[in-house]
Amino acid sequence: MGTLNPTHTSFLSGIDQEITPQEKQEMRDSIVGSIYSCAEAIAERVINHEQNYKSELDRKIDNVVTSRLLGIPIMLALLGAVLWLTVTGANYPSQALAALLFRIQDQLTTLFTLAGAPAWLHGVLVLGMYRGLAWVVSVMLPPMAIFFPLFTLLEDLGYLPRVAFNLDRCFKKACAHGKQALTMCMGFGCNAAGVISCRIIESPRERLIAILTNNFVPCNGRFPTLITLSMIFMGGLAASAYGAAAATAVVVSLVLVGVMITLLISWLLSKTILKGVPSFFTLELPPYRKPKVGSILIRSLLDRTIFVLGRAVMVAAPAGAVTWILANIYIGDMSVIAHLAGWLDPFGRLLGLDGIILMAFILGLPANEIVLPIMIMSYLSSGTMLELDSLHALRALLADNGWTWLTALCMMLFSLLHYPCGTTILTIYKETKSIKWTVLSVLMPLGTAILITLIAAQLASLF
Repeated sequence: MGTLNPTHTSFLSGIDQEITPQEKQEMRDSIVGSIYSCAEAIAERVINHEQNYKSELDRKIDNVVTSRLLGIPIMLALLGAVLWLTVTGANYPSQALAALLFRIQDQLTTLFTLAGAPAWLHGVLVLGMYRGLAWVVSVMLPPMAIFFPLFTLLEDLGYLPRVAFNLDRCFKKACAHGKQALTMCMGFGCNAAGVISCRIIESPRERLIAILTNNFVPCNGRFPTLITLSMIFMGGLAASAYGAAAATAVVVSLVLVGVMITLLISWLLSKTILKGVPSFFTLELPPYRKPKVGSILIRSLLDRTIFVLGRAVMVAAPAGAVTWILANIYIGDMSVIAHLAGWLDPFGRLLGLDGIILMAFILGLPANEIVLPIMIMSYLSSGTMLELDSLHALRALLADNGWTWLTALCMMLFSLLHYPCGTTILTIYKETKSIKWTVLSVLMPLGTAILITLIAAQLASLF
């Protein structure tokens, strides 16, 4: 066999230097495609089957749902439909479940009264711990019971790999893994479940990037706050006929902001503390198949909904007790919550918020669902978590406390980007087995939320 002389080596080296990374990737894709085509041709000669691995109908559908022109719009439309069904369908079940749980609270109050229990014990266990649990369960359970089956349905149909295919190019540019798109979608239901789903990413570096950035998409615990404030303020700015459309557009825009922040932070992590080249993977699109309803219900309700709700209950119970204690211990003529809110107020004003809002986010660490009730409780100085009976009453309360559309926008941005809830933080630690990465998963989104809201508030003050 002949050998290359120095002249030949120099010539080939020069050619290699002229090839760009993009051209190298195109060559790789061409080689892989040729291998698959050759393997398919050999299989057709050896194996006699009536249908190809992918039917002609599958090919026609994929030509539409994975096309560069229609792939992303169809994906967004399906996601919007799932979110709309989740929010709309969970409204009445949430109200019914809340009514049931608070009737139980009334019975517990009667039992404590008959037993002659001291007021402080009733306050901590019933008005604090039980009421906090009631809010979390009534707000979290119905949306998760709708979202997870719908999401599992898309998974069982074989559509989710198409989502990864459509977004692979975006995540590759961010030096992340295409499968991160799937984990991000799962985060819309619950960020804790999204973190768990990161196990599908084989690369430890890219799995860690997906875990650290999953919080930037809003979970079902943050959607009620986003939707309520957008309806009160942004929807109210438009004509009554277009109020709902304006509010919906604001929420969708916030979701897109979360996705863009996810890509940006993924890119920054891959260029700094998690340096590396994105791994290439061959994504074989499975055939579309008929979903199995029984399997969907078991996997979505038992394996996901109940699992995530159980972790939320674990952290929400002590949070309700602590909130009641801080709201009912007075120093002078003000509660501890009021004192802490006053200390945080100057910093909150810089972010377009106030001290009570920041205090609500701090006390709402165990579960995002209790942030709004804590804030309302603090404004009313009622001593227990509650919700007002109408959006008009809530708007009047917030306006009386100095809220404007800018306050609502800054709170929605902060709610979208701030640190994960207690359930997600616990899940991150269990998945990473590292205190360092768990702390970073808290500080990184908190810093991002502060920076974004600070910029928004200061830019608005210039006009």
